[in-house]
Amino acid sequence: MAVPQPEGRARKRRVVIADDESIIRLDLGEMLTNLGYEVVGEASDGAVAVELAHKLRPDLVIMDIKMPGMDGITAARELTKERLAPVLLLTAFSEQALVERAKEAGVVAYLVKPFREAELLPSVEIALARFAEFQMVEKEVHNLKDALETRKVVEQAKGVLMESQGLKEAEAFHRIRKASMDTRKSMREIAEAILLTHQLEKSS
Repeated sequence: MAVPQPEGRARKRRVVIADDESIIRLDLGEMLTNLGYEVVGEASDGAVAVELAHKLRPDLVIMDIKMPGMDGITAARELTKERLAPVLLLTAFSEQALVERAKEAGVVAYLVKPFREAELLPSVEIALARFAEFQMVEKEVHNLKDALETRKVVEQAKGVLMESQGLKEAEAFHRIRKASMDTRKSMREIAEAILLTHQLEKSS
């Protein structure tokens, strides 16, 4: 059953899928369509996924971490560098080392295979929300490297707020951003202060 689109969203979110296994692309495409997203392109390797992202300007690219030729991490780095689209990476449990590499490449969210439709929706929405946050963070800094470093610190601070104050991810980000605006300090400075306070509380 297709999920109705939220009010105020004029169009469906457009998605490009990249996986070297056609059966996974087919299953994923059906799940996305059922959830109300529009699959606008498919690829079997990272290079084609990047090419499609250039051409189609999707809202999201969902890619397998391991593909022939250009893998998902390398493709994600290209997409992040050019600010083309957020990347939701499909991984296996055994790929934790690769996931760490993927973080450095700017990947915003992960989904462990095999997955169900019920797990796909929150992962997609998290990827879209984190990319929007990343774009806000990037406005404060001068280059991509600083933006990625800042995002890493902000992600850690969000985790602290979520754990210590029972906030949802979006609420934690909003609190950091509001504190940044209220104090006229950067989000990175606010995030670092949250982390420092947390460390002091743990060690006292």
